[in-house]
Amino acid sequence: MKNEQDFKRFRTIGMMEGISFLLLLFVAMPLKYLAGMPMAVKIVGWAHGLLFVLYLYFLIQLAVKFGLSFLQAALGFLAAVLPFGPFLYDRYLVKTVKPL
Repeated sequence: MKNEQDFKRFRTIGMMEGISFLLLLFVAMPLKYLAGMPMAVKIVGWAHGLLFVLYLYFLIQLAVKFGLSFLQAALGFLAAVLPFGPFLYDRYLVKTVKPL
């Protein structure tokens, strides 16, 4: 049961991190540069940074608990720095990792 909770927690953080990255790129950055509202980047960027660190922490935890290979963990890191990457990595994990 604990493994399933850890898996769900990682997936939740991954979704939140992915959404925050998209908000940063497609909402906050245009507001900063096109509408002169730099506070948008400050707020969304701070939230995204926190979620990014949590994502990496839980990715390492997941890799250890579920025995992910180095390549699988590296793909998780790569997914975190690409737009829409966390969503694709989530689909990959659901198909390959069994949380039981």
